Amino acid sequence: MTLLVVWIINTAALLALPYLMHSVRVDSFATALIAALLLGLVNALIRPVFILLTLPVTVLTMGLFIFVINGLMFWAVASMVDGFRVGGFWSAVGGALLFSIISWALSAILLKK
Repeated sequence: MTLLVVWIINTAALLALPYLMHSVRVDSFATALIAALLLGLVNALIRPVFILLTLPVTVLTMGLFIFVINGLMFWAVASMVDGFRVGGFWSAVGGALLFSIISWALSAILLKK
């Protein structure tokens, strides 16, 4: 049940993103559902591999390279899902950051333990 609530929270965060950034576009609720699911899968399966492979660069930049990895994952999902568009790399980095903040805030409000 919690997994379903987190999925809906991430979908809501994706739907709120175009109102904050004009370079990110989500066409419909169904598109947001698919993109949120794919973002969750990419962040769970592919992101840890990228973090491990880029560990020297991440350490050298004192962790700031994680923002680049998050932006790349966000941009990759946008290129895979029709109806979910991101303007460019830096828009993807900003979108990933805002998406994380929005989903964290909604999770903190709705998932109290």
